[in-house]
Amino acid sequence: MNGTGTVEAIHLAPESGADVESVGAVEALAGRGLRGDRHFGDGGGGLTLIESEALAAAERDGFELRDGRHRRNVTTSDTALNHLVGERFRVGDVVCEGVELCEPCRHLESLTREGVVSELLHRGGLRADVVESGTLERGDEIEPL
Repeated sequence: MNGTGTVEAIHLAPESGADVESVGAVEALAGRGLRGDRHFGDGGGGLTLIESEALAAAERDGFELRDGRHRRNVTTSDTALNHLVGERFRVGDVVCEGVELCEPCRHLESLTREGVVSELLHRGGLRADVVESGTLERGDEIEPL
């Protein structure tokens, strides 16, 4: 990743299968994840991110995934997320480490429409662990460490 990117949106779902909610800020706790999200404290200890540019490309192909319909926690801009696997990066005052690509799944397809899995293949985002706690806010810069 060169330079910095930006947090465009933050979405949480309070429980599995629940609608996502847009928030302006969220507490991120090391080893636990995002407070208020369905995966908080479930052993994953992380968050998911997706590029707004991937969402825009999907929209051009007829897939409406904005407003959190993509089911990822953080929507970014100007951030090459695939390059952050195995890397540490800062989001505002939160330090994360990229774990793996967050490939789309059949559950997402069941909530949206057929074809979304192939549409987002290899550009479905990133799973990252929170390694240093802090607050993540809309508008925060994303930068490599």
